Amino acid sequence: KYTEGIKTLAIYGGENIQRQIVAIKKGVQIVIGTPGRVMDHIRRKTLKLENTKMVILDEADEMLNMGFEEDIETILKEVPLQRQSLLFSATMPDKILNITKKYLKNPKHIKIVKEELTASKIEQVCFEIKEKQKLEILTRIIDMYNPKSALVFCNTKRRVDDTIENLKLKGYLAEALHGDIKQEQRTRIMKRFKNGDFNILVATDVAARGIDVNGLEIVINYDLPQEEEYYVHRIGRTGRSDKDGKAFSFMTPKEISKLRSIEKYAKTKIKFKKVPSIKDVENANTEEMANRIKNVIDEREFEESKVIKSILKQGYKINDIANALYFMLNNHNYTKQQESNSFSQYSDKNGMVKLFINVGQKDNVQAKDLLGSIAFNSDIDGSSIGKIKILDKYSFIEIPVEDVEKVLENMKDKQIKGRNVNIEIAQI
Repeated sequence: KYTEGIKTLAIYGGENIQRQIVAIKKGVQIVIGTPGRVMDHIRRKTLKLENTKMVILDEADEMLNMGFEEDIETILKEVPLQRQSLLFSATMPDKILNITKKYLKNPKHIKIVKEELTASKIEQVCFEIKEKQKLEILTRIIDMYNPKSALVFCNTKRRVDDTIENLKLKGYLAEALHGDIKQEQRTRIMKRFKNGDFNILVATDVAARGIDVNGLEIVINYDLPQEEEYYVHRIGRTGRSDKDGKAFSFMTPKEISKLRSIEKYAKTKIKFKKVPSIKDVENANTEEMANRIKNVIDEREFEESKVIKSILKQGYKINDIANALYFMLNNHNYTKQQESNSFSQYSDKNGMVKLFINVGQKDNVQAKDLLGSIAFNSDIDGSSIGKIKILDKYSFIEIPVEDVEKVLENMKDKQIKGRNVNIEIAQI
């Protein structure tokens, strides 16, 4: 990206292929692509591989697990025999070894030693719980540590969807990431996660490969991984850049042997801890608030208040005033949280809410008009807006659930193409 004279291009499904064709024709030195879209370009003869000097197959084990073996072999047949080939994989099953024998010439096998697999900066904790307790314990951990960003791993797409649905019903700002979510939507979700628009990302191992979020505070293994290697990949998302991280794992009584296998493979010790109680959560929140208040006092990040002076003159005690302000603060935050989560019942599994707008094709309205007006007036990122469908007399547009209140409020009395706008939750 930062090397002069080197142009790179990412090609994948869900993005306009004509734009990719134009970019390829302009000339690029490095193409990074998914198997399906690479094959599309090969069939269209827009991507010609006869002069390829290097081929890199990344995440080879996951490629094979996702059924791309034939696609990979088809692509490799298109590149010259005289080339450099590199293959990266977290595991080396027989299928991958067969590919190396077939397409690599005298390959050198480089393996990372297991001692380097886990980071010393990560606190690793395990809770032994029953299956039906998992959601309750997950919410307690989130409430107790109040992370700015947390990554929760599940073993299946169904489990991810169920967990997300329950978290949203409880009012948490959470989104899902798994193989059934289109690449375009995945990119949008990750951008919002990195921007702090929501703080809990629930994902499968396949979808989470390659995720790199600065300052990720907590990783939670909602399900113990099916392969020991995955544990290392999961917890390695936190504790980066010399920062401390926390990794919590949920284990049912029947999974003790699986946990021991993970410890043996990763050459690490995972501490067993007592499940945090509701009282523990309350105490942690109290301590956090107390520390925040003390920090403000110590650093004198405030000015003398005329309001407080006035109340003191009326004979009220400073202790009562402080308690009243604390009550008001908590009540205000609770009200705000309730308001921000009041639209969760209308959101789909991707956290999007469909809105109705009373302008359509008869008003000469185009998608760019709706997107531009809503993004500008509501001060939200246009790339976070989802599908736009324009019909004869009205239109539909998908908005992230956390932005719905802002859009409904800021689009009041606004005009698009000279017509007054009425925008509301789509009742379909």
